[in-house]
Amino acid sequence: MAEFILSGFSDEIAADFQVQLEKMQELDIANIEIRGVNGKNISELTLDEAREVKKLLDEKGMKVSSIGSPIGKIKITDPFEPHMETFQHLIEIAEILQVKNMRIFSFYIENETYEEYEEKVFSRMKALLDVAKAHDMILLHENEKGIYGDIPARCKKLYDHMGDENFKLIFDPANFVQCGVVTYPEAFQLLKDGVVYMHIKDALLSDGQVVPSGYGDGHVPEIIKELGQMNYKGYLSLEPHLGYFEGFDALEENESLTGGEQGPLVFKENSDAGKFELAVDALRKILKENGYE
Repeated sequence: MAEFILSGFSDEIAADFQVQLEKMQELDIANIEIRGVNGKNISELTLDEAREVKKLLDEKGMKVSSIGSPIGKIKITDPFEPHMETFQHLIEIAEILQVKNMRIFSFYIENETYEEYEEKVFSRMKALLDVAKAHDMILLHENEKGIYGDIPARCKKLYDHMGDENFKLIFDPANFVQCGVVTYPEAFQLLKDGVVYMHIKDALLSDGQVVPSGYGDGHVPEIIKELGQMNYKGYLSLEPHLGYFEGFDALEENESLTGGEQGPLVFKENSDAGKFELAVDALRKILKENGYE
């Protein structure tokens, strides 16, 4: 039986960490993917600040599903040593927060010179993996537009090259859509053996606009259905990215977003917390239709 555990980037609710946790509790989500805390990136926290974060999490009965780190989100030509120092600091923070997963990227490549920098990407990723393994951490590679692993073929090549239980894949449908990728069945079938963690957001192929799950071209309902058939046991981490884009307030009036299989969504309020709740509702609707909520 599949087990879908909800989590999310709670910093999309508010900068204030206390507010983040309170809203997640209100939404009955007991996990967060921690990225922004009181206006600071997780990598910028001191160890004492991390201990305060852990105290707050414990008080609220909350856990961290993954460190939403910025590791690998630099140019492949940028110096690596300072980045490695940041990574080692994040390892210490992860240990304080008692979390084993860390989201990473595979470096921005300029001018699409992927082959030229492939070995450098692999070398840097291997260096990160060696540190992670020493601390029993699992690196989760997120597909992101512009990095080495932005399309399925290179994600697969990277995953196969790393070949390690401490290196797994995040599948982000919206990010693939924004790269012009067909997420299902093509991308998912290629990568599913390495996927242990899902980022839940959707987007439109026409212009890359991010929309609630099931209202774009990311095939989120189909992917959820197949994950269920695979007896997936892991996190569905909401990363709504429903910013103040043009047309969001007309969501209920847009037939392309409300007249499809998912049916109409009720827009809660014009705020970050409201948009996060909208994303949660869209995901829970998909789960319910598949018998999981």
